[in-house]
Amino acid sequence: MYSYLYGADIFGIEARIIRIEADVNEGLPVFDMVGFLASAVKEARERVRISLRNAGVRLPAKRITINLSPANLRKEGSSFDLPIALSLMMAMGLLPAEKMQDTLVVGELGLDGCIHGVPGVLAMILEGRKKGMTKFMVPRDNAPEGALVPDVEVYGVNTLEEVLLFFRGQTRIEPEKYDPKVWEPGEPDKDFSDVAGQAYVKKAAEIAVAGRHNLLMIGPPGSGKTMIASRIAGIMPRLDWEDQLEITRLYSICGLLSPDKPVVRDRPFRAPHHTLTPVALTGGGRKPVPGELSLASKGILFLDELAEFSRESLEVLRQPLEEKKVHISRVGHSQDYPCDCLLIAAMNPCPCGYLRIPGRCRCTTGDIRRYLNKISEPLLDRLDLCVETELPKLKLSGNQGESSKTIRERVTQAVERQKKRYKEEKFSFNGEVPDQRLMEFCELGPEEESLVESLYEENQISMRQIYRMIRVSRTIADLKDREDIDQEDLMEAFYFRSISKQYWGEL
Repeated sequence: MYSYLYGADIFGIEARIIRIEADVNEGLPVFDMVGFLASAVKEARERVRISLRNAGVRLPAKRITINLSPANLRKEGSSFDLPIALSLMMAMGLLPAEKMQDTLVVGELGLDGCIHGVPGVLAMILEGRKKGMTKFMVPRDNAPEGALVPDVEVYGVNTLEEVLLFFRGQTRIEPEKYDPKVWEPGEPDKDFSDVAGQAYVKKAAEIAVAGRHNLLMIGPPGSGKTMIASRIAGIMPRLDWEDQLEITRLYSICGLLSPDKPVVRDRPFRAPHHTLTPVALTGGGRKPVPGELSLASKGILFLDELAEFSRESLEVLRQPLEEKKVHISRVGHSQDYPCDCLLIAAMNPCPCGYLRIPGRCRCTTGDIRRYLNKISEPLLDRLDLCVETELPKLKLSGNQGESSKTIRERVTQAVERQKKRYKEEKFSFNGEVPDQRLMEFCELGPEEESLVESLYEENQISMRQIYRMIRVSRTIADLKDREDIDQEDLMEAFYFRSISKQYWGEL
């Protein structure tokens, strides 16, 4: 007897709907599985056989064939265990086929019949809904994650025996309820008012967030670089539902969600250690998975101790930062991972960290030069803002300045101005305006053009850096709620770029 139902797996960052077919017929007793299967899928044969036996179902001494279609796609993961078991029981006549063939089923089976969670359930349900499916059966651990999708029925199950009783009509399982309140963002637990002093650094962080400009902070240990970076996500505009869903879907695929935290409501903040590899940063591997750049999408990627990262890891940042995506190529296929993040970097001015502090720096000129030369010119060129942090004065109590909420309101207004300005374009932020269209959106007056020309001639900076300076000045004007860029905006933008010249010489 022949039967089928639908399962799903994850390939890269995409979910794929797979048709699981079962045929139980006369012939020599054998249990074959075909369909271009990876090892984890082939092993499902033994998991299914033993879990069915422990649930009171014995396989007949017949020829059993399981096919996962389409056969030209390699099947990965353990999400096919449960649909294989159910499809097999339908072919044996133990379950009614008419109740199951419109249901997408995923889950890993234990030998005792327990159903374990699998990564990527949210992506699978979204893909299934796109194909017109409305009923989904998932492991209980993944049920809160599945309930994030409206207008579908998601059933969470614990054991194979429970599934059998449900499809036979002998027990009832209530579908998970969709609750829109789960998407409501909360207030950040770290506030900018905790940061003492550092007015220029706070200003640079505000500009970076408002216009999507990458930021580098240089300063001695204990000057607040990490403290400031950890609060920058709190001044970014709130995520809308589509962005929350996109981030949560990606985290679901990477297995980073849990039953008590099934949704990513706020901007991601990723701070990987400087020992990470280039593949861990960009994504990839034998079975390609997203890296830190993709996990930071719509949020912050913070690289602390920038000069301690390997040169290979830093150099792979260059193209993704420009294109806002990571391209992974493998034999036979290629994939694009998202990389729509804001890069915040921090480093010491020298190996010991106390450059220009009398009596504390113990580095030679050669040590300093070798340390700074770990940051290449092309990478430095992609950091629009560079600021120095200073050791703060002791202040044990009292409010230190504006709250994150106040700064976020200004940033949100500036972002709305940009969205309105670029509503017909493929980009949304000042930091993303192409060079060839820059003067179309960042028009300068005669006096401002003269100032830019003098800065170009006197400071010997490149045209690329001039363009970046103009983009930053456009953001500064937006934060001031002005349409025209004036000389003060240009000089402030130039100041935020010129600090790097103190360390790396010519920009």
